[in-house]
Amino acid sequence: MVASQVESGSPEPLRPTHAPADHPPITRPKIGVVLANLGTPDATDYWSMRRYLSEFLSDKRVVDYPSWKWQPLLQLIILSRRPFKSGEAYRSIWNTEKNESPLLTITRDQTHKVAEGVKARHGDRLLVDFCMRYGSPSTDSVLRRMQAEGCERILFFPLYPQYASPTTATANDHAFRTLMKLKWQPAVRTVPAYFEHPAYLEALANSVREAYAATETPPEVLVASYHGVPKRFLLEGDPYHCQCQKTTRLLREQLGWEQEALQTAFQSQFGPEEWVGPQTVEHVAELARQGKKHIAVISPAFASDCVETLEEINEEIRDSFLAAGGEKFTYIPCLNDRDDHIEALLGIIDNELGGWV
Repeated sequence: MVASQVESGSPEPLRPTHAPADHPPITRPKIGVVLANLGTPDATDYWSMRRYLSEFLSDKRVVDYPSWKWQPLLQLIILSRRPFKSGEAYRSIWNTEKNESPLLTITRDQTHKVAEGVKARHGDRLLVDFCMRYGSPSTDSVLRRMQAEGCERILFFPLYPQYASPTTATANDHAFRTLMKLKWQPAVRTVPAYFEHPAYLEALANSVREAYAATETPPEVLVASYHGVPKRFLLEGDPYHCQCQKTTRLLREQLGWEQEALQTAFQSQFGPEEWVGPQTVEHVAELARQGKKHIAVISPAFASDCVETLEEINEEIRDSFLAAGGEKFTYIPCLNDRDDHIEALLGIIDNELGGWV
């Protein structure tokens, strides 16, 4: 709806253009920015974990086997056991002070800082919030709340530097499902993969430099560990594997290192089919057997630390390296709410808002 200010220089209220003098004022349309992350269980007990894992593993973007074949196996066998193991993993990293997962804590902190930056740039016309693909706060509830608060345009930002069908695509899918149910849809833009963005790469390189500077002796190898996908996804056209390899190359160039100093591996294999490799847990053990005594691991595919980084990398993968003869293991945290990371996110948001602000 085209509107004009009732009083010159006053941002609100507004009256529709050509409306009669007694037309009630309307609120200036707002723009929403939604940061979308993977998700988190509400608690670490069996039933909370089962609900979360059932939603996650029932997603066709994550496991695309036919439902008639997959769901009986998932519901009757996998979910009878896996919630216990996953609950134990989450308990080892749980934010007991706030009684929530680190991913939820970190995403909220990121959102708060992004909101402050957006307000400084654009004022109160833009609203910033976050949602989770699985668990709470749900994508549907956040998008509906944004619309109720006057957002006629929404920038939807999946927090995944590299595009992948089981991450970026399913986050977008869920946002579109909400649009399908709305009588009045807001205009929506989605943020594409941003692994090549100069500010993101600089923040990533800064995190490496700082971690290396904090060690008495620098690691001999840095392993960039990305969440894995079945090899079939690559052959079917998913660009994730290629974008991960390019991320490693660009980071290596940013640091000015030789090729062997920064290597690529993939973690979190699940199921019987072949996945892209090498597998991080095996690769770090092989580095130890080759005589490497000190390595570091970083996770460029995660914008926020989560169970895959804090538990899998910093516990399971660490143990694999040490058990094979390694002596020192350095985990470099995700970019989380680092100031240079927030500035990178703000730069991406400003670019994607072009023409809207």
